[in-house]
Formats: sequence, C-alpha cells, structure tokens
Amino acid sequence: MTMILLPPSEGKTDAAGRQKLDFKKLSFLELSEQRKELVAAVIAMANGPVAKTRTALAISAKQDFEIERDQKLLTASTGPAWSVYTGVLYDAIDIASLSAKAKSKFESENFVVSALFGLINVTDRIPSYRLSGDTVVPKIGSLTKFWSESVSQLIADQGQFVIDLRSGNYVKLGPIRKDLADQVVVPRIMQKMPKGAPKVVSHSNKATKGRLVRAMAESAKSVICVEQLANLAAKVALDVEIVKPAKPGVPWGIDVIVEVL
Repeated sequence: MTMILLPPSEGKTDAAGRQKLDFKKLSFLELSEQRKELVAAVIAMANGPVAKTRTALAISAKQDFEIERDQKLLTASTGPAWSVYTGVLYDAIDIASLSAKAKSKFESENFVVSALFGLINVTDRIPSYRLSGDTVVPKIGSLTKFWSESVSQLIADQGQFVIDLRSGNYVKLGPIRKDLADQVVVPRIMQKMPKGAPKVVSHSNKATKGRLVRAMAESAKSVICVEQLANLAAKVALDVEIVKPAKPGVPWGIDVIVEVL
C-alpha cells in the first residue's frame, strides 16, 4: 500500500451542510485528545484580544473572517478535507473530475498533516480554519513540539511506502523516522529556467505535485517503489532523475524538472 502525505492549504473553502466537527469520526482516533486540547486552545485564542490573535495567525484586519472561522470550529459546517483545502496543488488534482475508481484510490492513499488536526485522511470532515504549522498557540506553544512525536509514530505504524509531498513546516509536524527512510521518497519539483540551473518555483512546485497525485490516482497500480514514481512523474515532466540517499537514514529523492506552468 501507499501513503501519500499532502500539505494543507492556507486558503480554504467554507463547507455547507449540517454536519459539525465530530472528533470520533476523524481518522486516527489516537490523536483525539490532542485534537480536542488544541481546538479548545485555538477557540480561546480567537476569542481573545483581536490584535494579539491577528499577530499569532499572521493576518491583517482585512482577514478578520479567519478569526471568526476559528471562533466557530465546533459549530461550523464541515466538508471532506479535500474539498475544504483550496489552492494550486488541490486545483491541479481536480478531484471532482476523477472517475469513481480513481477518486476511491485517491481517497484511500492520500493523507494531510494538518496544524489543527495532526494526521487526517482526505475524506475526514473538517471545518474551515486558520492555523499554520509555525503558529505558536497560547497554552499550547510550538505546534512542532505538540504534534511531531505522535504524528511521526502514526506514519511509522502504517507500514506503507510513503511519498512525502509536504512543505517544510508540515514535515516538522511529523518527521519521517530515520529507520523508515528506505521506504520513503521525497520528490523535488524544479522549473526549467531560460538560463542556468533549474530552480524551485512555488507555483510550478505545487501544480506539479497536484498533477503527480492525480496521475497516481488514475494509475491502475499503487506506487510502492521509487522507480514506479519516477515513471509516473515522467508523464508530467520534462526530465526525472532518481536521487539515491547519500547515507543511511535519508529518504530517496526524485528530481522532477518541468516547464513554466
């Protein structure tokens, strides 16, 4: 089996419907108490002094709707995580247009490491919220310290081949254990430049990761080795190179070179 780790998105879409947040229905119930503790702390922060909350959430007065979202975490409507998260990566997957078979495969293989909920499946129903991986929450402190041990353990416990597409802050919320590194691949997406060496460019990075996730969902077989992933990546890229670990405890890599997107 395959476990694809996605980052959340900063942008989110408010869900519709009557279902509220139900901790008992989220994946990985081992995290329930931590989730309840953090959600309560975030609600308390959102109901505190507005200026302090803006600073903590790194938002401006024009984004005070984000504070309102955090105030209503327990009462707001929820939707599948894949529908709440928006942005370049999720747009590129274009989940709504997947066939029923591909969507089912996508839902079984893809997970998000969330600042608010820890490790969740893309089908878990969550509300819109504002909380980044580097936010320091009053009475909780660093989210890296809060989540890293339990999320890392859960990833290890699944015993699956891991494709890690997370950005830096979210890698810190659940680092890959060194003893699992030979079963992990971390793709690096780079854009071809008019001159000089390829570079990591945010938009191309996110869009290509989304296309790669879609390609994996539409593939007849699950990706269970770095060579399979490289072959799939070649369908959405100019060039792909497997990067062998330089030392034990370091994951495999693949460098994926793409045109301007």
